[in-house]
Order: sequence, then structure tokens, then C-alpha cells
Amino acid sequence: MYILIVLGIIAGMMIPMQTAVNNRLNLFTKSVFTTSFYSFLTGAILLLIANLLIDPSKFTLSFFATQSFSYVWVTGGALGVIFLTGNIILLPKLGAALTVIITVTGQMVIGIMIDTFGWFGVEAKPLHVLHIVGVLLLISGIIYMNAKKNPSVSQSSSRLWLLFGLCTGMMPPVQTAINSALRYKVDSFLYAAFISFTVGTIILLILAMIINKGIKLLFYTDNLQLKPWHFIGGLLGAIYIATNIILMPHLGVTLTLMTAMLGQILMGLFIDHFGMMGLPKYPIDQRRVIAVIIIICGIALLKFF
Repeated sequence: MYILIVLGIIAGMMIPMQTAVNNRLNLFTKSVFTTSFYSFLTGAILLLIANLLIDPSKFTLSFFATQSFSYVWVTGGALGVIFLTGNIILLPKLGAALTVIITVTGQMVIGIMIDTFGWFGVEAKPLHVLHIVGVLLLISGIIYMNAKKNPSVSQSSSRLWLLFGLCTGMMPPVQTAINSALRYKVDSFLYAAFISFTVGTIILLILAMIINKGIKLLFYTDNLQLKPWHFIGGLLGAIYIATNIILMPHLGVTLTLMTAMLGQILMGLFIDHFGMMGLPKYPIDQRRVIAVIIIICGIALLKFF
């Protein structure tokens, strides 16, 4: 059990690492859409290989002939585009830890709304008073962590970025609900993930072609050289998805999500503290430790009640 929990924490660490890697790749693409395109493309290729190895019959004409196509085939990928691209924009503005925390808060808020109102076919659950307490703890922790964090950023600008991050974080739960519906249609979570990555790749290719007139990639910029590891963002995302598939039957949905969120927060703090991948340093201090404890308590209330 404890080994699986540790594995879940490590899986959660992939998300802020993916964002940091993509932020570095952004130096060579000069466009968040092109960066997201390469990340989605890498993930789509890896998931294609995995699906071909596990069940190649799902790529035959006879399989597609049995399918009824609807919005669930495309919406999940579109929401994934918003989340990944939003994270790349937010990281240099808020830092790794706060980017993770504000998007996790968005996930919690929309998750409560989905459960309370029974959206996307989910069984409605009554709103518990401790859910409200949990949200208030999350908001308090974010405000406390963000206070005096970056004097060069105006308070009004900071609030706008936090609001943007909150909205960005709302994408994954909706994406998960839609991809879950697709999973049952195609009888495979891995295949549903592949469809989601493929749709995202196509959307980003179109956006890059329209907005940036192509998917340009520089091999040298500002005395920096493009390296193979700059493209591993898609791999890190695929590892996160695959690990969650493995863990959920053993840990359950709640504990799997809890361990992943803890991993995201810890890695966000780690990246900030050491200024990894050229990012600004935000050392771990008493304020940030207290804020994280408040936030973890809020997450625990939201997930266990």
C-alpha cells in the first residue's frame, strides 16, 4: 500500500515537471501554441504505440464502423489544450508552486459543482458544510502564499492571473468526466486518452498555423541549444495518465487523486526553491510551508467528506 502511495506522489510530480519543461521549450518555439503542440504530439505518439501493443484491433475500419461519434470524441482534447497552454502561460507569472496550487483549487471547486449538481451524468451528492470549509482553506492558503511573493507584479495583475489559473484548473475535472464517457464508448481508458491527445494535437496544429503561420522551432536562442529533453513534456503527461490508470483500482479514486495532488504541490515547491530549468527562485520559507499545510487540509476536507 505505502509503495503505491509513493508511486502516486511521484506520478503527481510529473505535472509541474511537464509545465517547467514546456516552459523551457517555449524559448525555442516563441509560441505557447507551438510548445503545446509538440507536447501533445509526443504524448499522442507514445499513447499510439501503447495502444498498438495492447489492442491493435481498435485501429481497424471494422472498429470505427461500430462507433457512434459525438462531442465526447473531441471536447476532452480541447479542454486539455486549454489546461496545458494555460499552465505554460501561468508558470513564469506565478511560479511553479502557486501555479499548481491555484489550478488544483480550480479542480476542487468545479469538482464540487459537478458532484453537487450531477453534471455530465454524475450522481448528484448533497453539498457538505465541510466542503465550504475546505474551499475557504484553499483560498486562504493561496492568499497567504501569494502575499508579498513578487513585489514587481501589481496586486490587480496578480489577482487576474490567479483568476485565470482558477479557470484553467477547472478544465481537468470536466475533461475527465467527458473522457470517462468516451472510455466506456471505446472500452479502453488508454484509447480514450489517445483520442484526447490526438484531438488536442490537431487543434494546436491549426491554431499554430493560423496564429503563428507555422510550427517554427529554433535550434539556438539566447546562447541556448535545443536538447532532446525539451520534448519530454508529452512523456511526463503520458506517465501521469498511465500511473493513475494502474493505481485507481488499488487505491481508489480519492486516495489516488490525493497522492497526485500532494506530489504536484511538493514538486512545485521544489522547482521554485531551486529555480530549476531557468525559472526564478522562490525559496521555501515559513510562510510557504504554513500555506501548503492549510491547502493540504483544505484538499483533505474536500476529498474525504
